[in-house]
Amino acid sequence: MAAGRDCLVRLPNVAPCSVLRRRINEARGFTLLELLVVVAIIGLLAGYVGPQYFGQIGKAEARAAKAQIVAFETALDQYRLDVGSYPSSENGLNALIKAPAGVSKWAGPYLRKDKEISFDPWGNPYQYRFPGEHGQFDLFSYGRDGRVGGEREDADITNW
Repeated sequence: MAAGRDCLVRLPNVAPCSVLRRRINEARGFTLLELLVVVAIIGLLAGYVGPQYFGQIGKAEARAAKAQIVAFETALDQYRLDVGSYPSSENGLNALIKAPAGVSKWAGPYLRKDKEISFDPWGNPYQYRFPGEHGQFDLFSYGRDGRVGGEREDADITNW
């Protein structure tokens, strides 16, 4: 009758109920220790890969700002060829999109119509000075921090 405690009915060619129960209990899921090991491995991978991934994002933003500055330089050179001088600091980069008052030889827009004067990748306006301190004109972004100077992603992006 001891076997009767495990099962109400015992069928031929079927494993005893205690064996079936053990198999069911083993198939229920992972132990807490197994889950903790998996979480620890995922945490280590995130700690290693995360900083490298976010470091690449900062470098990509700096490269995008440099590419935009080069595009503005080209448009400013075309403006100078048409008008005879670069736009004043007061007119700024907007002179590449819309003719400033008093400029008769303007043949723009000097940027594609869908490429208006935008902010740098960090949401700060580009800085333009004419005449420039470092060249004919100065065109720059203050970088991620929006302040003069800085290092790495916070460094200024300039045309000089």
